Parts: sequence; C-alpha cells; structure tokens
Amino acid sequence: MENSAEEYRIQSLDMDTQMLLKTALKDPSSVNLEKVSDILVDQSLKDQVFSKEAGRICYTIVQAEAKQNNGNVFRRSLLNRLQQEFKSREETRARSLQEWVCLVTFICNIFDYLKVNNMPMVALVHPVYDCLIRLSKPDALMNEEEVDCLVLQLHRIGEQLEKVNGPRMNELFYLLRDGFLLQEGITSMARLLLLEILEFRAGGLGAQRHRPQVLLQ
Repeated sequence: MENSAEEYRIQSLDMDTQMLLKTALKDPSSVNLEKVSDILVDQSLKDQVFSKEAGRICYTIVQAEAKQNNGNVFRRSLLNRLQQEFKSREETRARSLQEWVCLVTFICNIFDYLKVNNMPMVALVHPVYDCLIRLSKPDALMNEEEVDCLVLQLHRIGEQLEKVNGPRMNELFYLLRDGFLLQEGITSMARLLLLEILEFRAGGLGAQRHRPQVLLQ
C-alpha cells in the first residue's frame, strides 16, 4: 500500500479514519466493515478525486477478506449502501451536482474493480446504465460537468458495459446522438465532448485502451 494512490488519499482523512481503513486493508476481520463501507461511500460523495480511487481500496479489502476467512461482509455492506444511494439519485442530483457526479464516478469505479469470476457484477450493470443514461438526458447535457463525467466513464468502462448489455449501450448512444444533433443550448465544450464520444464509438469502444492515460484518472 505504501506510496500508492489510495494510500495518498487516505492520508487526507482524520487519523482515526486513516487507522480504521489501514486496518481494514490488512486485517478486515478485526474491524466493523459496515462502518468502513459507509466511510468510503461518504468520502467518495464529498471528494471527486477520492471517488476515482476508492474502487482500488474496496477491491483490496474484498480480496483481503476473501483470503482471510472467505467472507463477503464488506462487499455486501458496500452494495447495500450503493443501492440506497442509487435509489435516491434524483434527490442527490437536485441537491448537489457535484455529489451526483461523485456518486456516478464511484459506482462506475466499483463496477470497474469488483469482479466475480473475472466478470462484471451483474447487480451493478443496470444501475450503472441507469446513471449513464440519466447523464444523457436533455437537462444533463446542458451541464458540462455531467457531460464530462459521462464521457470519462464511457472511456473507462464502455467496452465492459457493451459486452454485458449491448442494447442498452445502443439506447444510450441514441440519446447522445439526438442530443448532439437536435438539442439547443448545449455549450461548445459539451458539444465537443459529445462529438468525441460519438466518433469514438463509431471506431469501436474497444479502442478505449488507447485513450491518453491522463483522461482516465
């Protein structure tokens, strides 16, 4: 863990929380894993940088718990909390666009990192699609922050999503195409981002591995 990105983000938290998370990463059975999952979600909703890194922390704890006692308390607690946040996503968006963008980033990050038998978790596929399709609606396309979030997530996990459910990816891109072509009032930067992702998919989402690394962070 030393000198890793997630260790750096942990250092930004208070000392008690740092100790709890460090212990969870090494000896998960000795701490309250429900509390750990709540801390990770709460911090992710407040800190967009943390929301991009938290998936690594969650993955490490899941692996450590499975190795230690073949348990899945942390993963179950994490998914339960994510389900709660997902259900109240419209209220979150209405309250704070930043918190909403952090929520989407975190859910997509968890989808990217947590696998079952090297496959994406089925329970997360539709929630992730629902979030991305929400970001493709006309009111969201008016906000550069939401468009930027959408494009970054598609670059990151679009290929995985399309493999597990191609029709919903088609639905999402129909919305993006119509928004790009028909919707008025979209900023020039948002239009540029939409054009980029539309052209990107035309070339195959599998090409995402060639996207400059800085845009994946």
